[in-house]
Amino acid sequence: MISIQGKGVSTGVAMGPLYFYQRTTSAIRRYQVEDTAAEWDRFKVAQQKAIEQLGQLYDKALAEAGEEAAILFETHQMMCEDDDYVESIENLIKEEKLNAEAAVTDTAEQFAEMFAQMDDTYMQARAADVKDVSGRIVGILTGVVQGGIDSDVPVILAADDLAPSETVQLDKAKILGFVTEGGSGSSHTAILARTMGIPAIIGVGKQLKAEFAGREVIVDGSTGSIVVDADEATRNVMKAKREEQLRQRKLLEQLKGQENVTKDGQKIKVFCNIGNPEDVSMVLANDGGGVGLFRSEFLYLNCDDYPTEDYQFEAYKQVLSDMGDKEVVIRTLDIGADKQIDYFNMPKEENPALGNRALRICLNRPEIFKTQLRALYRASAYGHLGIMFPMVTSVWEVKEAKKMCDIVKKELDAEGKPYSPDVQIGIMIETPAAAVMSDRLAKLVDFFSCGTNDLTQYTLACDRQNNDLGRFFNPHHPAVLRLLKMVCDNAHKNGVWVGICGELGADLALTETFLSIGIDELSVSPRSVLPLRQKIRETNASAVKEKVLADLLSDEVPIE
Repeated sequence: MISIQGKGVSTGVAMGPLYFYQRTTSAIRRYQVEDTAAEWDRFKVAQQKAIEQLGQLYDKALAEAGEEAAILFETHQMMCEDDDYVESIENLIKEEKLNAEAAVTDTAEQFAEMFAQMDDTYMQARAADVKDVSGRIVGILTGVVQGGIDSDVPVILAADDLAPSETVQLDKAKILGFVTEGGSGSSHTAILARTMGIPAIIGVGKQLKAEFAGREVIVDGSTGSIVVDADEATRNVMKAKREEQLRQRKLLEQLKGQENVTKDGQKIKVFCNIGNPEDVSMVLANDGGGVGLFRSEFLYLNCDDYPTEDYQFEAYKQVLSDMGDKEVVIRTLDIGADKQIDYFNMPKEENPALGNRALRICLNRPEIFKTQLRALYRASAYGHLGIMFPMVTSVWEVKEAKKMCDIVKKELDAEGKPYSPDVQIGIMIETPAAAVMSDRLAKLVDFFSCGTNDLTQYTLACDRQNNDLGRFFNPHHPAVLRLLKMVCDNAHKNGVWVGICGELGADLALTETFLSIGIDELSVSPRSVLPLRQKIRETNASAVKEKVLADLLSDEVPIE
């Protein structure tokens, strides 16, 4: 039995085989082959498998997002069989005696450069397509599967860490839990685990060794412990703990349909954070009151090119329709920093967390922003929509964003396309600048939503992705909490409601603080809804408010 210690970031106990995430390497082996006929056959088998995979993706996209979204995969199928493309690969294998992986890679680079140099923008966009198709074929040739998991049974997934684009492609049905070498509690792997309601442990370093692959491991997300090849006594203890957690979960089920109201009658909304339309089922299953944060950037991360207006419209429409009369807040594109997308062709930045990201990209590239806003307003006809702009620091940014909203509405009016007249406009408070300027910003919007992950990062000058800074990244820091109180005070003076959509919203140690400073809404992972409701219903807000505020504002009592 081998014990490993990390940091738990999503609670629960899971048992299963350990599986190391498979990632396509950019370094493709190049070598000469003797049997060119056999190598050509290798390519043809991989080509056919790629075509079959793309056909499955076409069917899935057609069912979930409509024909316009699905046609991309049909285009990729045709590219797999393109005569010039296949002939180039064949020549490199049969004439140059190059191995199939290298032949596909060289052909992809040649064709991508050719497309990129064309004057027609449509043909320029095909450069990304040929790279994607070729990457799929190379992945098949090297045994690396799309989505990173090649297993017939669910697994405990281990990785160094996962990029947002990689989490999008994971087959969620095959994951029992996560273990990562690095990462942080606010990483996308941790957020995904909490959304899925499965255990996750980060920061194990090099303790997980390759020879552990396939062996049974037990992970405990509440303590951060990992056991490889547990003995019978340990297995029994962990099984009992898992059964107790399931029992507690069943008790929480009794809270479904109950109000989020304190003992003394103070009410607060409890909404959910989601990353794609499929997550709505988790919101409804856990009795979430609405969606407080739909991270729309995952639609972009899941595409090989800029998602079209219709593609986005179908996704937003699905979420709004499925949520019925419940509120849905959709955050506009929030990429940059740790969320990079190749086809945006963003220049490398020395400090991307302080660079061109989120609303800054949208204001600098209005054609992208306008496409998204048109899709959002069109979808608003199907439910109760709030549009939220991320990474705001100044009044002028909000005014510019609202001008684009007005332009979009006038266009839709002229085209006779319906949209709701009651769309709420809000901003994220995730920079100290926005918090300090919240008195003025409140005059421009309907709501604030506090992104506490970034607000903590920027307030404490502490990189939230750096696991070595764990104890310095303290969301309970009095500076962060005082900023949140300032935001609430300024918002309420101007008739604006305030939510928290960062991970801090589910921190039960701060629920009394949030109630005391006047937070109106907490948006959390779906699995956190019922535990948070229980905490709210057990609290006497008026009884604790005076002490909480005294501690928060005191010069003597530390809040750490």
